[in-house]
Amino acid sequence: MHWAGWAAVALIAVIGGWMLFDGIHALLTGDFVTPRSGTHAGQLGPWANLVSGVGLDPRSLLVKWVFVGYAVGYLVSGAAFAAGTPGAWWAVVVLAVCGLWYLPFGTVANLVVVAVLFMPSLRARG
Repeated sequence: MHWAGWAAVALIAVIGGWMLFDGIHALLTGDFVTPRSGTHAGQLGPWANLVSGVGLDPRSLLVKWVFVGYAVGYLVSGAAFAAGTPGAWWAVVVLAVCGLWYLPFGTVANLVVVAVLFMPSLRARG
């Protein structure tokens, strides 16, 4: 696979890995990882405002399970893409676009994943 493909897979692992960790942490402890001190102590990231804006409680059980489910799907699709599985390119593109709501890091990282996937050397895999 082209170096850009490995860069995309690495970003998928970071994004999906963090969301899986944070979602499981939230299910087990009752809350997502938040800063312990400073001006943002106990506050969720900017993504929580988007989730609230569509009428969901960012700390709800549903949102915690969405984190876990999305992360598992993203990690599996990333592994399938790395393995050259047919159709995995499309799955990664769809999941990267679906992850744009995860402000700020997930938005930037998923935009990079999408941009990299549309490079001619990787687009041919789609």
